[in-house]
Amino acid sequence: MAAPEPETRFGTIALAGRPNAGKSSLLNALVGESLAIVSAKPQSTRLPVVGLRTVGDVQLAFVDPPGLLDPAYLMQQAMLDAAHLVLERADAILHLHPATDGDPPPLADLLPADRKPRRPVLTVLTKADLRAATPSGPDQLVVSAVTGQGLDALLAWCAAHAPPGRFRYPADDLSTQPVRFFVAEFVREAAFEYLGDEVPYALAALVDEFREGSTPVYIRVALYTERDSQKAIVVGKGGRMIREIGAHARRRIEAFLGEPVYLDLWVKTLPRWRSRAAILRQLGFEAVPTRSR
Repeated sequence: MAAPEPETRFGTIALAGRPNAGKSSLLNALVGESLAIVSAKPQSTRLPVVGLRTVGDVQLAFVDPPGLLDPAYLMQQAMLDAAHLVLERADAILHLHPATDGDPPPLADLLPADRKPRRPVLTVLTKADLRAATPSGPDQLVVSAVTGQGLDALLAWCAAHAPPGRFRYPADDLSTQPVRFFVAEFVREAAFEYLGDEVPYALAALVDEFREGSTPVYIRVALYTERDSQKAIVVGKGGRMIREIGAHARRRIEAFLGEPVYLDLWVKTLPRWRSRAAILRQLGFEAVPTRSR
């Protein structure tokens, strides 16, 4: 009689925390691929990024949503709503808090009264490579995405909280999201790298054309700013800035695709796009409120 097949497990694990809590760095470390934007500037994550890790009979979908913030305009409200939706849909939640920022508050204190967590929560003290920390109880863990400290224990906790079920994706997939999504993210990542403090937040990237089957792969991306003065900064004197952004993004995209790319960037002005619901839906926000709350 044949031995029964091992029971498989699939779990969706949400990474929750305030902006700059180290969520994107941890996601990248857990899946072994640079999927999410990592920047010293806060609020670089606008839409949830999904990374998959399949080992043995367990498949985990880690979801890095926008940070839990106090919204100032419509796009930030949409970001916050997206984060809340991720937490509600997850099987378990990792509440990330930098070890450099002292004692973490309960996750419930960062959420509205009607959105308190209904899933198991593990408090994760991140950035342990910058400051030594000690867990204060069984529901707390110390990790470093840089050194790998605590990652095995973190993965074991996540696997233990993944419910029995079939894998939802092929075992070698790294994400559930299309290549176009990551192309736009890599362009925004380059903008965060090269531009000052204000302009990257007023910049949106949208893939207009993705021509597969050609060598190099042709990709055209529209960059939208809110003001002509911001457009001038993105383009730079003699087009120098946009060339630097394009070169940085092209290298990331080529590494991701594994083939040469011709990246064609166009910069346009779209006034107040961060407060226009139709534009936010076009950029991929699942549910956009009519106004900030």
